[in-house]
Amino acid sequence: MQQDVLEEKYREKLSRSGQLYEAARKIIPDGIAHDIRYSEPFPVYITHASGSRKWDVDGNEYIDYFGGHGALLLGHQHPQVVEAVAEQIRKGTHFGACHPLEVEWARLVTSLVPGADLVRFTSSGTEATLLALRLTRAFTGRERVVKLDAHFHGWHDAVVPGGDSARSPGVPRGTLECTRLCPPNDAQALEAALAEQPTAAIIVEPSGASFGRVPVRPGFLAEARELATRYGAMLIFDEVITGFRLAPGGAQEYYGVTADLVTMGKIVSGGLPGGAVAGRRDIMGLLEMKHGLGKVSHPGTFNGNPLSAAAGVATLKIIATGEPIASANARNAALVEGLNRVIAAKGLDWCAYGHASIFQIAMNSDCAKKNDCDRTVCTYDWQKLRNHDRPRELKLRRNMLLNGVDFVGSGGWVSAAHSERDIKETIKAFELSVVQM
Repeated sequence: MQQDVLEEKYREKLSRSGQLYEAARKIIPDGIAHDIRYSEPFPVYITHASGSRKWDVDGNEYIDYFGGHGALLLGHQHPQVVEAVAEQIRKGTHFGACHPLEVEWARLVTSLVPGADLVRFTSSGTEATLLALRLTRAFTGRERVVKLDAHFHGWHDAVVPGGDSARSPGVPRGTLECTRLCPPNDAQALEAALAEQPTAAIIVEPSGASFGRVPVRPGFLAEARELATRYGAMLIFDEVITGFRLAPGGAQEYYGVTADLVTMGKIVSGGLPGGAVAGRRDIMGLLEMKHGLGKVSHPGTFNGNPLSAAAGVATLKIIATGEPIASANARNAALVEGLNRVIAAKGLDWCAYGHASIFQIAMNSDCAKKNDCDRTVCTYDWQKLRNHDRPRELKLRRNMLLNGVDFVGSGGWVSAAHSERDIKETIKAFELSVVQM
């Protein structure tokens, strides 16, 4: 009965969002443009945002932990980023030609990211991982790649196995046969997979599966590096989420492990559409025209787009100081601690955890270490962590929206714009939302 009351309240408080959703459903599948935006009874429709906050079409204000799907480490509408984009848009949005900003952008990336001899820009993180895999196949002359189960690398065919779409409808069988799945954090299983058949690349999320939902085991990345070298496979770090969040140099700097290629997105373009692949000169060089018919093809109308370049340059200059990362990390640690206080007080079988500026909430957790854990490195059963209690997560997100907070439902991203007040208000909203559930 309580849930019926809350749904009624939600429909009343977000009535204009409900109307827009009904209109959207008639012309857009499920009424949404991204699967993660699915919500019940309907999603919220946002009109504007600033700093750590955003506002919907009904005038409701929210503390935001979606952060542009993790893209906005500096928060919404950072003045230096806004000014850079505004200045560029007055000059032009697309020249169909090279431009000075892409050179400055590339210099910033290669100066910050370890092992980045060369960089090539893409239009998204998905395109970045697609290009990285193509490069490693061309470089090694091998077709098969190894992917860790539950790790997310976008939505192109080669990386669908082990993701949310377990049956992979629409993906050719031949493509699926070229991707070998391994359990995460298991060096023995990884070695066995590499020994089975020559492998072009191992691709991993260096923070752990699904932006840290299944955290990486200490030492595993170094083990993966050694195995890749021994078996002649390339190691790809997918830093579309972690790039510039863990450290100015990303996961390679943070963990002290160097990959052969690194893929980036979201933050590298300052929250505008964009991505990049960076890494070893001999691999990246396959994109150069001198290879003739052996060149790896990479067109893309919006690669290095001037607006994305302007936002990226402005953002990376700020991130290079390290201050935004330190601020977001500190706020995230306080948030995780506060969420766990509420969980313990209410006697829930939940656990909040995370590292850097990313947090997760696991429901149905019977982990014996729950009350004796640093909340950053989790050794709990990875399959239990991966299997979301989606109905409860949707209800939690709905209740949090009613209480002035928006996040994914299973976690989110803290930005440098979040304040101590934001964290305190979020913890209070979480407590109230839990009571309502």
